[in-house]
Amino acid sequence: MKLPFLPSQPPSEPTPTSQTGAGLGTFGGVFTPSVLTILGVIMYLRFGWVVGQVGLWGTLAIVTLSTSITFLTSLSICAIATDQVVRAGGAYYMISRSLGIESGGAIGIPLYFAQAISVALYTIGFAESLVITFPQLNIKVVATITTIMVAIIAIKSAKLAIKAQYFIMAAIALSLISLLFGSPVEASTQDIEIATNLPKVGFWQVFAVFFPAVTGIMAGVNMSGDLQNPTKAIPTGTLAAVGTGYVIYMLLPVLLWMQGDTESLLADALIMKRIAFWGPSILLGVWGATLSSALGSILGAPRVLQALAKDGILPNSLKFLGTGSGPDNEPRIATVVTLGFVLIAVAVGDLNLIAPVLSMFFLTTYLVLNLAAGIETFLESPSFRPTFKVHWLLSLLGVVGCLGVMFLIDAIATIIAAIIVFSIYIWLERRELESAWGDIRQGVWMALVRRGLFQLSYTPDTKNWRPHILTFSGAPNKRWSLVELAANFSHNVSLFTVCTILPTGSRSPTQRNEIEAILRDYLEKRAIAGLVRVIMADDPFTGSRQLVESYGIGPLVPNTILLGDSQSPERRKSYCETLVHFHKTARSVLILRDESDQGFSDRQKIDIWWGGLNTNGGLMLILAYLLRTSLEWRGAEINLNLVVPDQTAAVAAQTNLAKVVTQLRIGAKPQVIVSQGQPFPEILRSSSQDADLVFLGMATPKEDLEYSEYYERLQKMATGLPATIFVLAAPDFAFSEVLQKD
Repeated sequence: MKLPFLPSQPPSEPTPTSQTGAGLGTFGGVFTPSVLTILGVIMYLRFGWVVGQVGLWGTLAIVTLSTSITFLTSLSICAIATDQVVRAGGAYYMISRSLGIESGGAIGIPLYFAQAISVALYTIGFAESLVITFPQLNIKVVATITTIMVAIIAIKSAKLAIKAQYFIMAAIALSLISLLFGSPVEASTQDIEIATNLPKVGFWQVFAVFFPAVTGIMAGVNMSGDLQNPTKAIPTGTLAAVGTGYVIYMLLPVLLWMQGDTESLLADALIMKRIAFWGPSILLGVWGATLSSALGSILGAPRVLQALAKDGILPNSLKFLGTGSGPDNEPRIATVVTLGFVLIAVAVGDLNLIAPVLSMFFLTTYLVLNLAAGIETFLESPSFRPTFKVHWLLSLLGVVGCLGVMFLIDAIATIIAAIIVFSIYIWLERRELESAWGDIRQGVWMALVRRGLFQLSYTPDTKNWRPHILTFSGAPNKRWSLVELAANFSHNVSLFTVCTILPTGSRSPTQRNEIEAILRDYLEKRAIAGLVRVIMADDPFTGSRQLVESYGIGPLVPNTILLGDSQSPERRKSYCETLVHFHKTARSVLILRDESDQGFSDRQKIDIWWGGLNTNGGLMLILAYLLRTSLEWRGAEINLNLVVPDQTAAVAAQTNLAKVVTQLRIGAKPQVIVSQGQPFPEILRSSSQDADLVFLGMATPKEDLEYSEYYERLQKMATGLPATIFVLAAPDFAFSEVLQKD
């Protein structure tokens, strides 16, 4: 008989639609559906082969290791389930409410298809086992009829399906009792011949075949809303089911080892039938196991689909799938759609090729549940208060176990499943879905930021220096060039903040927060990853000083101030006093002067007027390099311009400048210009007329320098130039060491 590769068992019971329990107890609501998904078809048709391949002790080791992984996952499930009411969707619901709607959808969509196709796998498996007894039957016809029958039960009432599971449980119990009172068997000549030709399989390959037999622990979780006491029933019922499965799986190998020899165990998939006191009881058990799995899948898959549609994960055209029917909100429409999908899968027949990927989807679900519980516990968020407490290390161990098992079962299928999950996640993230619930991502980032802040040094490090920019742009749409520059300098690695200063009393605190939100939305829509800060002050200069002195946290403070040029004569003195103040606070100052407000034209040529590597020269080179390696300025030409008085000086300057450019590996083009008595402003305008951006260094503020007068001269010198950045490097920081390496 050809048995399809059986994926890990999916959640098998309906999910609640309200928090009001319907009165189900631990046994009927949690234990029964869970234990039925554990005692599945692999137990009947593969357990003998496992014992024959690795022996008694090897089998007991496989059972213990496999159950340990599902036990750890059960602990995580219990922790999450006792912290929140689990509604429709089971595992999808828990993951989306913990890790976010994108993560939930990335797991939920593959989980739905995996559960749906599992129905076909189980009904085909049932049909194949039935054809062994009745060879005159057609496998596809039997599988199709069986699929329709289980779907009718699911559509009619989930409660009817729950009652049917009691009969299935009785059939499995009867088969196990019959096996217990069975008789030893001896290998036939045919058994010996078959066993001799069978290849010897290693421990981990046998482990991969057996592992799906111990999964399927989500069954009782979906009954949360229908339980009398969910916080007691879910942990008790789930762990009792895992424990019961472990005890049975530890006893069966001993029984098989005692009653059968290696050849018969390897050769006969239905060796239990030969051993059992009443052989047909094993067939009843096999049929019950496959039917219970099929029934569980046809109950679980539509509920996941319904939850996905309700949460807006699916496209708007499929929202009708979220509609429920009857007082219990049964997903009948979703069940009919799922039935059609399953019938197509049954018609295809051979699903062995995709079955391993389906197993990976189930195992990925268990892995993510462990991850969610571990993160929630580690963060110690006040909102996470499960009555069933599990240490985060145990959940982390469950993550490692699930990941290891996935690669052991099928490494290629694991990679394919991971690619599918990540692709769906990216698709959902780009849709910018909004959820009505919180998740733990904010807590994770908060923990990482906190830890990172304490790891940062208060002493600036030249090796890791980047410009963290405070941009005084006012309304971004009016000075967009400032925001664009800050984004290009930051490379989405360093931080930059767009600042706006409002007059004191012009807005209430609530209105100020609303303005911040509007500005954040404005940046996000233009794919700019920047922070926003709106403050109120008596005048912009006072406000900017206060912000520079107070903004930041711990060692993470802005080291670079970017602002626009002030051409108002009556405000020049206050403006320059503010620049000097910024310099005294050890910040670098960048001033963008753009007379024509034309922006940066083609972004192909950058001129740096060089005065040496120290002070402003080093910072200008760093900024030009950051610009040229950004997307918008990629490939721009950097001209390093140096003015000398005569031709004699030009020869030495050209050699030295070329050496500097080679050593720094900036890729700049050295240009030595002989002044021949021509004033520097004229050389500047004639040489940089066709540039897209010009860098000019500023004088260091000194007591004997009237800075407002100096700045007025600087503005006149830059008159007629393209967009120009005046650069005043922070004192006592070796920008040259950022460029040079020993």
